[in-house]
Amino acid sequence: MVKVLKKEGESASALLFRFSKKIKQSGVLREAKRRRFRQRPLNKRKRLVSALHREKKKSEIERLKKLGLA
Repeated sequence: MVKVLKKEGESASALLFRFSKKIKQSGVLREAKRRRFRQRPLNKRKRLVSALHREKKKSEIERLKKLGLA
């Protein structure tokens, strides 16, 4: 937990700056983003099908480039 107390005579913007700096340094924000966008692990079959699909698309694009159509 990050705790920032206002110093005597400190402006609100300075306090906000110090708070955001502490948050970045602590890694809390990075961890929250990692958890928010975490994807469930795919099973072996789905990974294989996806990889084969990518390879097929890549080879198709290369073929079209050689023919001058892409």
